[in-house]
Amino acid sequence: MPSFMEVFGFITGAACVALLVRQSIWNWPLGIANNLVFIVLFYRTGLYADVGLQGFYIAISLYGWWHWLHGGRDHGKLAVSRIRPLAGLLLALAVAALTATLAWLLRRYTNSTVPVLDSLITALSLVAQFMMTRKWIENWPVWIAANCLSVGLLIYKGLYVASALYAVYQVLCVLGLREWRRELNAVDSETAPPAATSSAG
Repeated sequence: MPSFMEVFGFITGAACVALLVRQSIWNWPLGIANNLVFIVLFYRTGLYADVGLQGFYIAISLYGWWHWLHGGRDHGKLAVSRIRPLAGLLLALAVAALTATLAWLLRRYTNSTVPVLDSLITALSLVAQFMMTRKWIENWPVWIAANCLSVGLLIYKGLYVASALYAVYQVLCVLGLREWRRELNAVDSETAPPAATSSAG
């Protein structure tokens, strides 16, 4: 039988991602409540990197909450945008460095049975969450990759309700990518220069 914490985490987590799809500012406080639940759940099952990840989520959610409200033009609401190539490269390098560092720490200081996979999921999720605070549309593919790995890991650890939650996340992430892409395309259409017209001489 799933625990109350797993069920609560399922409900708040799914609701949080659904709000992210709709770009609702209320995703941030709801996400913090979800993080507190998963700190306890992951600690009990020995997923220590994920415990640290949830703590980071709480801190960055506070930042994301502020940035969505005041990080846009003239300190107004933030709009969806694309990541710049250099920033994308730096974040990819950050994933590699974080994965290697966390895997070493878990092997040395914990009894983790899945140090590399746990660390890779953590690194991908950290980067995706940061990208989310900036409303970079590329955050969704990174979340999709992290969620695929998380489903397998949680099934391996016997957390079946939590794994079902991450499967729901996958569906919502695909919807989020589609909805944000639609908004971004609309913005691009509005800002595109008018097509040149030729006149007969």
